[in-house]
Amino acid sequence: MKFVIVGKNIDVTQGLKTAVEDKIGKLEKYFNPDTEVHVTLSVEKERQKIEVTIPVKGSIIRSEQVSNDMYVSIDLVEEIIERQLKKYKNKLIDQHQSAGCFRQEFIDKDYMDEEEIKIIRSKKFDIKPMYPEDACIQMELLGHNFFVFCNAETDQVNVVYKRKGNTYGLIEPEV
Repeated sequence: MKFVIVGKNIDVTQGLKTAVEDKIGKLEKYFNPDTEVHVTLSVEKERQKIEVTIPVKGSIIRSEQVSNDMYVSIDLVEEIIERQLKKYKNKLIDQHQSAGCFRQEFIDKDYMDEEEIKIIRSKKFDIKPMYPEDACIQMELLGHNFFVFCNAETDQVNVVYKRKGNTYGLIEPEV
């Protein structure tokens, strides 16, 4: 793999470069040797962020992770990309696409889809028209972190959700 490592508001030290190449280099078993990996390390206040982009034929495998320690971010991003690769590989096989930049061993090996989506419970409930503020109160009473309701003002299905810092968000469909 060929690494292109760039720093924004941070000097890319030899230690950081080595950590990136060692950790993300573990993914080398999936790719051909000439595959380029674009890595951007950046710092904003206390946030240590890594963005990894791997262009593959017809698609891009990308992840970004943020923590208060760059080495932790590097560890996290490698795990996410490996998971994405296994999903992408299944997609390649399902669609009989060309897998030009991947090693044949990776294509031939079967991976269990650890994160296969399974709906294990279905729930039906009556949606009563209410205002978003009332929906937030109802959500709090139920102890949930989101609540689906019919907006009394627009007559559309909306969702309120709890955000960090005890604030709330509202999701509305575009008309």
